[in-house]
Amino acid sequence: MPGFTHVDEHGKVKMVEVTAKATTVREAVARGAVTMRPETLRLILNDRIAKGEVLAVARTAGIMAAKETARLIPLCHPLLLAVVEVRFWANEETPRLEIEARVKTAGQTGVEMEAMTAVGVAALTVYDMCKAVDREMVIGDIRLVAKSGGQSGRFEREGETPWPEGL
Repeated sequence: MPGFTHVDEHGKVKMVEVTAKATTVREAVARGAVTMRPETLRLILNDRIAKGEVLAVARTAGIMAAKETARLIPLCHPLLLAVVEVRFWANEETPRLEIEARVKTAGQTGVEMEAMTAVGVAALTVYDMCKAVDREMVIGDIRLVAKSGGQSGRFEREGETPWPEGL
């Protein structure tokens, strides 16, 4: 099946062979958000959620999730990650908690899925820690913002601007 990298000549799912690929430095940045009531965002920012420090726990969950991506996404290769960073920004106008993950490795395949997994699990952790005060939170907008390295080179999503230092 031409054009499908994870399907063999008989149409069966397969893991891509990467042994012939060059080892290069690869990096990916993903973003997403949790939309919530203004009061919920204020509680998070003032460390007033009963379960504890929402941002610290969500950051840790995102880092852990990035490291477990190959166990969660069936055709992802296990990777030795050199860097996983998870940052947050409060957007009080919307109100939303914006989430960004940056993942880096030297390897034979990219880290886009690791970055998006980190964002997704960080967002789920925010929901879990805050659901007692706001069951209407919405998780969304998880997307790849940028990637570099590997055969396909650099990608930058149009319209995405760098954010200032996070929370």
